[in-house]
Amino acid sequence: MTRDQVRAFDQHAIHEWKIPGVVLMENAGLACAHAALSMLPSGRKAQVWIFCGTGNNGGDGYVIARHLLNHGHHVRVVIVGDPARVRGDAMIHLTILKQLNVPIEPLTSEHLRDMESPHSSDLIIDALLGTGLEGALKEPYKHVIDAINASGLPVLAVDIPSGLDCDTGVPLGGAVRADQTVTFVALKAGFQNPEAAQYTGRVSVASIGVVP
Repeated sequence: MTRDQVRAFDQHAIHEWKIPGVVLMENAGLACAHAALSMLPSGRKAQVWIFCGTGNNGGDGYVIARHLLNHGHHVRVVIVGDPARVRGDAMIHLTILKQLNVPIEPLTSEHLRDMESPHSSDLIIDALLGTGLEGALKEPYKHVIDAINASGLPVLAVDIPSGLDCDTGVPLGGAVRADQTVTFVALKAGFQNPEAAQYTGRVSVASIGVVP
């Protein structure tokens, strides 16, 4: 699917099939949570960092956080960008998370320093930027992506590694290098670019409750 096809599919599911966007987001986040659980060490509570953007990709991250909490793991949710920009379905899931008394942390330089420690986390979840990204990366996203890549920690990307162009598979000034990417509904067109594999890692396609 191209960027435009992803948008069209989402709109069709919401307006023609009458599936609320908040339900699609729940299904997407749950699929990613299952993948995250498979990447975590067994037999103990793990520490997971979830970096969320202010759009729907971040909304998926809030769902993932809730399900990992339900499995007894520790989550650290960091919002990158102005939290006031979180709206719609993403805000619904963020509100649920807040009701569970989960600390939601705006990005600080301390987070970037903490990632330099090899024992800071068992897994990083990239829920920063989705398939709608166009144009060159802006700060603070580029700085965070660079820090994630430098951390040496395992990374799970939500739908697409942040910074990777959906249509071409080329980084837009930088991209997360994930160990695994859970993409929704169908492979993204850019994943056909052989160069994209160094960013996506292993790719799995997850259902969000409907098929094209």
